[in-house]
Amino acid sequence: MSATNTQPVYLTCITCRLAFKDAELQRLHYKTEWHRYNLKRKVVNLPPVTLNDYLQKISKEKTEKEETQKDKRVYCEPCQKLFANVNAYDNHLNSKKHKYNDKVYLDRGDNMEIKSKKENTVNSYQVEKEDMIEEVDSDEWDDDTENPIDNDECLFCSHHSKNFFKNLEHMTIVHSFFIPDIEFCTDVQGLLRYLGEKVTKGYMCLWCNESGRAFRSAEAAKSHMVDKGHCRMLHEGVTLAEYVDYFDYSSSYPDVKDEMDVDEEVRKLWYLV
Repeated sequence: MSATNTQPVYLTCITCRLAFKDAELQRLHYKTEWHRYNLKRKVVNLPPVTLNDYLQKISKEKTEKEETQKDKRVYCEPCQKLFANVNAYDNHLNSKKHKYNDKVYLDRGDNMEIKSKKENTVNSYQVEKEDMIEEVDSDEWDDDTENPIDNDECLFCSHHSKNFFKNLEHMTIVHSFFIPDIEFCTDVQGLLRYLGEKVTKGYMCLWCNESGRAFRSAEAAKSHMVDKGHCRMLHEGVTLAEYVDYFDYSSSYPDVKDEMDVDEEVRKLWYLV
């Protein structure tokens, strides 16, 4: 009798080309800036970067920014003090001592001439400061990080409801959204929050999941789901493991022995072929 060959089945992130042993690691990965950065690269048909390359990129940008600001000395004329960089000067402007000296400075001598000189200095400083603002990479966009479920807002449109249950009712009636096997769902609110994370942080279609196209923003993902009739969650095949923490099917197995941990047995199934 030949032995049965078994091997683990891993959950994956196609975008970053990673494999995970459990759904929790996969969910945590979806929330990382590294994953979001690769999603944005995917939109413009660029290959993903490894975690090491991403960390090196962030470190390099931080170093370059610090070097740029290091030699930008700024002089405060009212206080007659030289500051090593713009950040130090910005902090100084909010100090009580500077505000007092600034008032005295304006009241001294020919006020109109001094005020005019100050306006020119401020305008010059503002231009210099704006020039120092780091340019956004061509593959970066504004973040849509606020979870709509926390604000009782729809996952698919901008509708705002009075409470969580009204919000769920709206999504059901207007968008035909439903929770599969809801009688076995143990944490409806937690599940919807997770779906909200996928839309607002992962820019993902809940039905296409990772197999679909990448989107530039949460709004683009929402428009796609509405236009394509994808206002529903994929809950079949390997994606069942992704939502395992929100469902409990133990009550559907009445013949299972009392001493058997059904949840543990279900989890083991995902690591068998």
